[in-house]
Amino acid sequence: MSNAKFDSEGGQLMLQSSWRFSRQFQDSKANAEAAYAAWIKKHPSALTSFERMMDGAKGKKVVVFLDYDGTLSPIVSDPDKAFMSDSMRSAVNQVAHHFTTCIISGRRRDKVSSFVKLKNLYYVGSHGMDISIPSEAVKNSSVRRSEADQQGNEVIMFQPAAEFLPIMKKLLLVLREKIRTIKGSVIEDNKFCLSVHYRHVDEEDQDALWQLVEATVGGYSGLCITNGKMVYEIRPNINWNKGHALEYVLETLGFGSSSDVFPMYLGDDTTDEDAFKVLRKRGQGLPILVSSNPKETKASFSLRNPSEVQSFLLCLSKWKKSNSSM
Repeated sequence: MSNAKFDSEGGQLMLQSSWRFSRQFQDSKANAEAAYAAWIKKHPSALTSFERMMDGAKGKKVVVFLDYDGTLSPIVSDPDKAFMSDSMRSAVNQVAHHFTTCIISGRRRDKVSSFVKLKNLYYVGSHGMDISIPSEAVKNSSVRRSEADQQGNEVIMFQPAAEFLPIMKKLLLVLREKIRTIKGSVIEDNKFCLSVHYRHVDEEDQDALWQLVEATVGGYSGLCITNGKMVYEIRPNINWNKGHALEYVLETLGFGSSSDVFPMYLGDDTTDEDAFKVLRKRGQGLPILVSSNPKETKASFSLRNPSEVQSFLLCLSKWKKSNSSM
């Protein structure tokens, strides 16, 4: 076989292979778009449905709950660099100026507060297990007595997993030492939750990391492990989650059994589903999932990404200004 013929046939094979790959990619893209189109009919965009959604809020007290990672900031490879943009901060600030606003995050409460850098809203950390509300905001006299925080401010502090804190501190030191053998693994101290990130762990090492984490945590009673977005979450196995935290905040602020409150919750993670379930059960407000991919959810509406979340928050502020008498 001449070199010319070999080159010609080789070129044709390469073209055919390239065409097949392109066709497969196009088919895959088309299937994904079709799946999303079917999903979005069940969970319409909170932007295109905004006016219809907000009809139910007229004359009611709107309370806004927000997750942080993946909702107010993009998911990033380094958890310590999950910064929100200045434009997002401005949008959140505007919303907090008009409505009672609370961020419920899996992060440490002080860590998420340092990311957001706003004082006109409430912060809940550790997936709802670390709640702090200024005493002057409390409307329910049945909540526990106030105490002074680290800055000397009088607050209502509620930490349902407080008894586990010594265990979590001990486990942090043990796990931090053990996972050093797995390149790319990172452990984050979120107070009542330890987060083992494996986004930078080689795929062939991920199973070893899981076995190490599972075996280590198994030596401590009362803890559980859940799987998030490239992260293992270790926390106390108690009947408390973001949904309970949402209810506690509403109760503390005097909205527990109110019929004229309109809570909305925006989140992107499986842990946010507990809050969506609470809103569904209450028959009040709006559960909104932040996701660009179709998935099972209890949310009624959706937004694709933090950019759309920012647009939604700006719409919310504009809506309040146009309904200033409410």
